[in-house]
Amino acid sequence: MSALVSVINETGPVAEVQLNRPEKKNAVTLELLAELAAAGEALADQPGLRAVVLSGAGGDFSAGMDTGVLMQMAGRLDEVKAEMVAPPDGAIANRFQRPAQVWQELRVPVIAAIEGVCFGAGMQIALAADFRIAAPEAKLSIMEAKWGLIPDMGISLSLPRLMPVDRAKALIMTGRVLSGREALDEGLVTRVAEDPLAAAREFAEELAEKSPDAVRAGKTLADALWGRDVAPDLALEARLQADLMGAPNQVETVMAHMQKRPAVYK
Repeated sequence: MSALVSVINETGPVAEVQLNRPEKKNAVTLELLAELAAAGEALADQPGLRAVVLSGAGGDFSAGMDTGVLMQMAGRLDEVKAEMVAPPDGAIANRFQRPAQVWQELRVPVIAAIEGVCFGAGMQIALAADFRIAAPEAKLSIMEAKWGLIPDMGISLSLPRLMPVDRAKALIMTGRVLSGREALDEGLVTRVAEDPLAAAREFAEELAEKSPDAVRAGKTLADALWGRDVAPDLALEARLQADLMGAPNQVETVMAHMQKRPAVYK
């Protein structure tokens, strides 16, 4: 893998996958998303793998989508929207959803260690893990409302399993920023720890000592019991987001934020 995503100990029972743009708080680019999906796909074929720890370099999980990417996509909006609603042949997830979906497809448990900020796209990637361990003072947000958008990177795979619909609506509609402790109260994280990465590694080692057959079956069972038909949900995410992107009120949301003024909606 390139420098954007690091895979550590990929031949051992516990692999670590790290977003690696610390100078940008691990803000997500299209290249990073592609590498993250590729890392998950490669680990699916790794013999002897028992667990995966997912983290961000430099003390932050991820600040979300890089604003430069948003500007690039604005210049080819019709192309991006068409790609969103038409995944590759044989796939149910588009290129934005795949970096989250891949962790849910992986047969071994995935533990996200959340430090610093975990916003927007980063939050949806973390939510795709089986477990999330956050620092008490970490900052987490389903932040797409800030840009007049909805979360569309596979949140339909994760959020319905974690929290009641009214609380989910509130976070999706407001983009409220939560501390790690508040996220625990809302059900977004599994537990808090002063050193999330150390705690995630310890938990991964504990899982690695169990029967791999039982652990895989346990993940399959829980996902089935709390699951739903994800293909229509992913398609709905993409369709709703495509309708929002570039619409007058979405553009006004972005301009008002950039100009630091109240938005005036139609």
